Amino acid sequence: MRSVPVVIAGGGPVGMTLARILARLGIRCLLAERNPTTTRHPKMDITNSRSMEIFARFGLAEALRAVAVPAANNFDVSWITTMAGHELHRFRYPSVEEWRARQRERNDGTMPREAPMRVSQVEIEPVLQHALLGEALVEAHWGLAFESFAADAEGVTVTLRDSATGAVELVRCAFLAGCDGGGSQVRKQLGIPLEGQARVMPRFMTHFRSDDRALLQRFGVAWHYQGPYGTLIAQNDVDVWTLQSRFPPGVEDPGEVDPQALLRAFAGRDFAYEILVANHWHPHLLVAESYGGGRVFLAGDAAHQYIPTGGYGMNTGIGDAMDLGWKLAARLHGFGGPALLPSYEAERLPIGRRNRDASGQHTTVRAEIGAVYAEYGAALLAEGAAGEAARAAAGARIAALGNAENECWGIEHGYAYRDSPVIAAEPGAVLPDDPLRYEPVTTPGVRLPSLFLEDGRAVYDLLGPWFTLLAVGVAPSGALLTAAAARRVPLAVLATTDPVARRVYGDGLFLVRPDQHIAWRGRALEDGREAAAVIGRALGWAN
Repeated sequence: MRSVPVVIAGGGPVGMTLARILARLGIRCLLAERNPTTTRHPKMDITNSRSMEIFARFGLAEALRAVAVPAANNFDVSWITTMAGHELHRFRYPSVEEWRARQRERNDGTMPREAPMRVSQVEIEPVLQHALLGEALVEAHWGLAFESFAADAEGVTVTLRDSATGAVELVRCAFLAGCDGGGSQVRKQLGIPLEGQARVMPRFMTHFRSDDRALLQRFGVAWHYQGPYGTLIAQNDVDVWTLQSRFPPGVEDPGEVDPQALLRAFAGRDFAYEILVANHWHPHLLVAESYGGGRVFLAGDAAHQYIPTGGYGMNTGIGDAMDLGWKLAARLHGFGGPALLPSYEAERLPIGRRNRDASGQHTTVRAEIGAVYAEYGAALLAEGAAGEAARAAAGARIAALGNAENECWGIEHGYAYRDSPVIAAEPGAVLPDDPLRYEPVTTPGVRLPSLFLEDGRAVYDLLGPWFTLLAVGVAPSGALLTAAAARRVPLAVLATTDPVARRVYGDGLFLVRPDQHIAWRGRALEDGREAAAVIGRALGWAN
């Protein structure tokens, strides 16, 4: 029986990202995906700016952007009657190019290091696959299905089956990561239940090709066009689109849903198209009660499943992969302590629940907007002054209800690891908790705010691959360096007196983890015993 440090069950974006992180941190892994190829199913269409920060950290951002919607295109969300009818209100959001300009102009810690990205999972997965196939430390297989595992005190024995031939292989590993989707076999074998609401409402997806941009971009380029007949997602702003619809009134049997009728109703007239995929599905608002057990962990859809409102599904999973990846690597390198891997659940489970609740709230707002359409009814389609007045009033109501699902910067960047055993929490410190607003603070547990130094260099680009001691306006702590050396953990030093850094971070020392979260901060630290406690706690050796 052969062995590998980590087996990853599932080769979607989360599993592939985890494999990339492990490889870049020096850990061999085996990734097993039961499907023979990457997905051809358009499961998501937004990679948020936090995920892009993580992708950039591991050398993936530019390759991903190369297959995304052009950087000059906006992220607008427009509410309409039909595409042939009227636009009621447009929420305007900047393009990647505009994001990049704002990052430099503001430079006050409020902006992320990376702009978000409009791209389908259909395009993301081949890029990640290509990157993995070039990693010497990753053995990646498509058409190799995870079957089961048997864990003991020393490791995990995983049963894998070739999807084409049925041949079975046993692989021994130190740790197993279940990134195998909503129907996770890993989660089921662990016996971990899901909490929340399953099958929230029936939906129907129609993925199609059309070059009728005169209709489908009648009001200009937009990421989403939304109305009473569904949401149209522009996948590439050229000829690939996805319509997400509710079932028509009175229809309960998925076999009775006519995708052509759904397209005609949304568009407001007939047009030329080719349907690529059409199927029904049920979104969920579910989170696993635990993110693993012993040497086995869950990440991505195996741990949480959301309604797409907010785009939190894959993006939350990328955060899972980042947190779990560096902790697995630290443990396997020997400098991670026994409390480090249990801290994965302590940190990510509350985030999973918070994002689930936010997704549910966003869906409630959509329902309220749907009630606006129902209230005005046929008046929205009327010609003349009466129709114009009804459309203006409805548009104002929609504007007032807002579009928080695409504006929750606090959800994306302001999340904090509040009760983590490996974070040096500060008694009485107030952590940000506003889902809409991101406040750049340096309280332990939060993500280090991103900024550019006066010479143009980005702080994120200067952080080491493992821990970084950021010394702003003060001398680096020799005691912390000695303590890190004693634990054999790599600790980079970034010392600066840059005025921008001093203004945003304040003077002091900041111990920054591989995931860019702050583990500890202080004005100075030269006591050897205290320094050893700080490093030990961050690595899971002390509580």
